[in-house]
Amino acid sequence: MLVYMELSMRAGTAPICPYGQAGCHVPTLADLFDRVIQQSSRMHGISSDLHSQFEQYFLPSKNLIGKRKCHTYGILTPDDKENAQRLGREQLTEVILRLLGAWGDPLSQFYQSMSRDQNQDFNHYSSNKAMEISDMVHELRDGVAKMAEKMKLSGVLDNTVSYVSPESFVPFSTVSYYKRGELNPMDHHDLLHCFRRDSNKVKNYLRILKCTTLPGLDC
Repeated sequence: MLVYMELSMRAGTAPICPYGQAGCHVPTLADLFDRVIQQSSRMHGISSDLHSQFEQYFLPSKNLIGKRKCHTYGILTPDDKENAQRLGREQLTEVILRLLGAWGDPLSQFYQSMSRDQNQDFNHYSSNKAMEISDMVHELRDGVAKMAEKMKLSGVLDNTVSYVSPESFVPFSTVSYYKRGELNPMDHHDLLHCFRRDSNKVKNYLRILKCTTLPGLDC
């Protein structure tokens, strides 16, 4: 604790605290937006790198498209910026939370599947990255949920926004398939393809949500 306080004093900034204690910096809504946007951009970057590395390692010179629908196909998402901007803040926030919530189990199973087989050099690299993005999904969803609460307190978001369990809108057969953990390289490819797509959506939707909520800030 003393070391932490010393470092904070050296940096010349007050530590960020959730309850506004003396000497603490209470993050503004703009601060929270910046954090989740930065984290979503990093998450998408890692997922894109992992997908590219996977294709180079396992599927050289092949241009493959996922053999099955992404398990999040049941979540209705706007297909471009204009349609996303037409959605209300409440709807767009729910879409973001649903996408993030739907990836918890699949990424956990992906990590477990890749970590079982350490015979290939790529598996060690990919399992570490899979664990990283799996943790990031949970952290990002928590961050967006906190941001949504801040939006409600600020009066820019209705109290109707709530989180719905992924199992309520994702086909049970798909969820149970991932939970079995019996994934082969093609399954891994499809999963990474879908996650790269959805992480890009989350990143773009968060930026649009920020611009519709706080216009004029880097929009």
